[in-house]
Amino acid sequence: MTVILLVDDEKSVLDSLRDQLGSLFPEGVECEAAESAEEAWEVLEALNSQGVQILVVVSDWLMPGQRGDEFLARVRARFPRIGRILLTGQADPGVLESARSEGIVHRILSKPWRPDDLRAAIEQSIHGDE
Repeated sequence: MTVILLVDDEKSVLDSLRDQLGSLFPEGVECEAAESAEEAWEVLEALNSQGVQILVVVSDWLMPGQRGDEFLARVRARFPRIGRILLTGQADPGVLESARSEGIVHRILSKPWRPDDLRAAIEQSIHGDE
């Protein structure tokens, strides 16, 4: 089993991502969702302990408790092979550039996103440089 983890505090965004990914990657990839960075961390650890291959984490930037760039920096430190995509509708451009230049994220997508951009971001993240 392979998984893409979706992290956003808005259920409607999670539902939209899950629906689009189901049609973009219909076979062999499952989506897991979390509504906070804390919940996502628990999902990551549980999946990892079960030997599940996590391909990519798609995380919103602005969430209660911890920003997406901070969460993805933790993901990179603990699970460097997992692709990382930051999804944002309102992030500071300086923060975005820093996350990209420091290698915290493979791609940044703006809300609203296009399905083709989502597919390209995931494919690039899967095969991205560490």
